[in-house]
Amino acid sequence: MEITKVTVIGAGTMGNGIAHVFAQAGYSVSLADIDQNALDRAVKTIESNLDRMVRKEKITEETKVRILKRITTLTSLENAIKDSGLVVEAATENRELKRKIFQQLDTLCPPDVIFATNTSSISITEIASATKRSAHVIGMHFMNPVPVMKLVEIIRGYDTSDEVTEIILNVCKKLDKTALVVNDYPGFVANRILMPMVNEAIITLHEGVAGVYEIDNIMKLGMAHPMGPLELADFIGLDVCLAILRVLHEGLGNPKYAPCPLLVNMVNAGKLGRKSGEGFYSYTSGTPVVSTSL
Repeated sequence: MEITKVTVIGAGTMGNGIAHVFAQAGYSVSLADIDQNALDRAVKTIESNLDRMVRKEKITEETKVRILKRITTLTSLENAIKDSGLVVEAATENRELKRKIFQQLDTLCPPDVIFATNTSSISITEIASATKRSAHVIGMHFMNPVPVMKLVEIIRGYDTSDEVTEIILNVCKKLDKTALVVNDYPGFVANRILMPMVNEAIITLHEGVAGVYEIDNIMKLGMAHPMGPLELADFIGLDVCLAILRVLHEGLGNPKYAPCPLLVNMVNAGKLGRKSGEGFYSYTSGTPVVSTSL
């Protein structure tokens, strides 16, 4: 099966990045979202990222124009999926929303269309159960920022077929990504390892062992991490971190995955990190500074 057209559902940070890399690899891309403003912002972001590549002489201006022409934005899901061999869902990390989207896709798409989800922690098997094509459902967990990060974590659901897995691995090669296959358990590999570390950093702050600056710089200078765990949590989004930890805690039943009360309070207060302008750092001045509200 040769895939030439891809539909990406969700025009947020991950969705626009996924649309970007597919279009750059030569695929025709339909980017779908119920919010036209989100689609407009997504196109501006993709254009800005391509402009950066032009300035760095990684692509030419002509190549940039060709890439943008391959992307079509639509608010109608039914129109967006026409002629697509692969649909990649990149909606909010919400179990019920994803199931609803996949249920709808199952009624709209021919039976041979492959469904992929960019979920970072929710069970592929559970999402696939909303369809009548569980063998054709797979996880494609891209890393943020998608145009830069090389890894795609490929997650096989309980019924995902060998054929579909092989097709998606070949797609990742065309995207110039490194695809690594894992099995379907809470958090998969990336977040099962990363999120407890982030949570432990928040617990360390909550218990007064050290401040934000000290925690992040000890991990950067002592462990060669490019970004401290608290700065990384802000970058990911504290609401996303909390959602993943809850999936781990519920799915594995181990108290070591219980989210720190400080993280819960910050999310409840709307302090979500970069996206809200404040988390462990404040981003209102342009240069991140440690938040004074901690």
